[in-house]
Amino acid sequence: MKKIDQLCAFNAQSGHCCVSQNDVQNTSLAAWIRQQRVSYKENTLISNHTQKLNSIGFIWDLCGHSWNEKFDQLCAFKAQSGHCCVSQNDVQNTSLAAWIKQQRVSYKENTLISKFHRLHMGST
Repeated sequence: MKKIDQLCAFNAQSGHCCVSQNDVQNTSLAAWIRQQRVSYKENTLISNHTQKLNSIGFIWDLCGHSWNEKFDQLCAFKAQSGHCCVSQNDVQNTSLAAWIKQQRVSYKENTLISKFHRLHMGST
């Protein structure tokens, strides 16, 4: 079975394409996925692979995807609570609170990614 077909089967079973590098049953698939991301960034990936991976919801930029997920969680929190002050002691939102703390540290160090401007300007 081709790796792309293995990934399609994995996606059908799990509902996502994020194969962990620590998944002992899928180590070669995880390595193949990593190589697809590298090839995509270098613009050397075969176009039909790009299309096929896009069709199953493949995530090319894990960092950007993770950032967007946390930002969306913050927007939902703000919509519900009316503010963005997520307490470090809020058991239901500990990872969101940690993410916000990291965004503030990055902002102070002037290393925050440009997507912060969406948050800083108050748009959702």
